[in-house]
Amino acid sequence: MSQERILKVLLAPHVSEKAAIIADQAGQYVFKVVPTATKTEVKQAVESLFDVKVQSVNVINIKGKTKVFKGRKGKRNGVRKAIVKLAAGQEIDFASAE
Repeated sequence: MSQERILKVLLAPHVSEKAAIIADQAGQYVFKVVPTATKTEVKQAVESLFDVKVQSVNVINIKGKTKVFKGRKGKRNGVRKAIVKLAAGQEIDFASAE
């Protein structure tokens, strides 16, 4: 896989209360990824960008919600998330990863 593709796979860390809980308890981190990303691409991207060892990757497709605003129907965009489990004793510090 090219270095350019590795840099484009991860879009952003997914920040939520649930993501913070699983990061503290299980050593798992949640990232928003491009819709075409595979598990192996996500694993290589996280390992190269954060210098950690990835144990496993789970990928989730979230469908966009249908909403009504002022009588008009619309649909939000869907998102693809990846839950990355790190090897024992490893962690990602997003503040120092810049």
